[in-house]
Amino acid sequence: MSVSSSPGLPLRGILLAIGLSSAAAAGSARAEEPYALTLQNHHFTPDKLTVPAGQRIRIQLTNKDDTTDEFESYDMKFEKIVVPGGTITVRAGPLHPGTYKFFDDYHPDSATGTVTATEGK
Repeated sequence: MSVSSSPGLPLRGILLAIGLSSAAAAGSARAEEPYALTLQNHHFTPDKLTVPAGQRIRIQLTNKDDTTDEFESYDMKFEKIVVPGGTITVRAGPLHPGTYKFFDDYHPDSATGTVTATEGK
C-alpha cells in the first residue's frame, strides 16, 4: 500500500486561490489613477483636491518651473524633491475626513494647496 500526497493538494489549491485573489485586489488598488498636479510659476494647478476619506491616495506632481522644488506636507507626512521638468509621485493616507495642506518648501508663500478628504455619499 502506498501513501499518496493528494490529500494536501486541495489545501494547496485553496491557499493558491486565496493568494491570487489577494494579489489581484492589491493590484487593482495600486492601479487607481493618481491625482495630477502641476507646479508652474511657483503655483500648484489645481491648488485644491477632493479625495475620498479612508483610502490611500497617490498624488503625481509635474514640475514645469525651471527651478528645483520640494513638494511637502506636514499633515500628510511626505516630502519629496522634484527637479525642473521632472515628475514625482507621493502616497498619503488613508486620510480621515478633513483638509490637509501641502506646499513647495522652497516657495511657501506662493506655492500652496489643500487636499480635502470627504466621506462617501
